[in-house]
This record gives sequence, structure tokens and C-alpha cells, in this order.
Amino acid sequence: MLTWLQRDSLEFPPLNKALSEPNGLLAAGGDLRPERLIQAYRHGCFPWYQDGQPILWWSPDPRTVVLPENLHVSRSLTKLMRQGRYRVTFDQAFTDVIRACAAPRSYAEDTWITSPMQDAYIALHKRGLAHSVEVWRDSELVGGLYGLAMGQLFFGESMFSRADNASKVGFVTLVEHLKDWGFVLIDCQMQTEHLLSFGAQTISRPEFARYLSDHLDQPSRADWLA
Repeated sequence: MLTWLQRDSLEFPPLNKALSEPNGLLAAGGDLRPERLIQAYRHGCFPWYQDGQPILWWSPDPRTVVLPENLHVSRSLTKLMRQGRYRVTFDQAFTDVIRACAAPRSYAEDTWITSPMQDAYIALHKRGLAHSVEVWRDSELVGGLYGLAMGQLFFGESMFSRADNASKVGFVTLVEHLKDWGFVLIDCQMQTEHLLSFGAQTISRPEFARYLSDHLDQPSRADWLA
């Protein structure tokens, strides 16, 4: 039975209560205030829904992750990055990045990054929890991604690209920095061929929960504006 969240409570049901079909649907309802979003990620779930639906909270099993030490970068992408065609920054244009991620895609009519979702993550960015990666070609923003950093874990949300391999350059640059900063895992939520090409793997929900328990409250050395 699906749990409906109450607005006056930030509690989520245990992760083992998530449905198997659809995979990982844990709860519905509630709101997107920062305190609830923070609790959701600490608990091991995230919001994902379309306009016209209630807010839906998910904890898929298995979970797709990237361990920084297992990052795979193709020879062609390595060569591209050495050419210096793109410049990568952090936290310089968070609002522009999330708006670009929410823009219509050729393969989908709707976006799950609704206006309330955008506002919610912009609020988290102002609290220093949500971060963006920007990829520039000269002064033009041509790619990027955003997500949350908590402890030694990064929770990726979405990426976009307006130029060949721009989002890939941003992702690889992010993972390399996270490794240097002492992060141990990047949560990618759902499996895609794109992520598998970077060395992503799947882990069970209980194993993901152990990462949360062991690393959410550990310090990291991240300096996003350096």
C-alpha cells in the first residue's frame, strides 16, 4: 500500500516499503520545502513526478551509482578534454543550468523538472546544498548538470547538452573533483547506457542505505567556488 505523506510531518516510510511495480515508488504527497527534500535524500529517496500528478517519492532497487575510482573515460573524450574546447565552472549559473535541464527534449513532451521543482532546488542551492556544473564554449553555456552534495555523497539530478559531448565533459570534470575532495559515491538514480559508459554500476537498496549511514555525516573537502 502506498504511503501518503502528511504536510505536518517529515517522516518517510521505511525503504523496504517501496513498491516493486513501479520499481521504487515509496510515497506520495507532502511538499517540496527544503527540510523535506533534505530528509528525503538522507533517507534514500527523491522526488520525481509530472505536472498534474501528486509529488511522488522514489527509492529504486537496484540503484545506479558511480564510484569515483571506477570512472571510465573513453580515449576520444580524453582527447577532447585535452583540446580545451570547453571551460568548466562550478556554481556560477545554477539557475541557468536547472532551467536548461528543464527545457523540452526531442525525445519527451513533458519535463519532470516542474516549476515548483526548480524553485525547490534553487532554494537548496541558496543553502549551499545543491550545486551546478557549467560547461562553456567561450561565453556561451552549452552544457551542465546539477545535484546535491551531502557529506561524502553527491546526488546527481539532471544534465543537459547544447554542443557535442558538453555534458560528458562536465560530468567527468565533476567526478574527478569529487574524487579529489574525498567523495565516495555519485548517486545516478536510474540506469542508462550513457551512465554505464562512464563505469556506472548498480547496487542493492540495502547497500545504498549503508552508504548513506556511513558517509552522509562525514566531512568532505569540497570547495565549489575555487
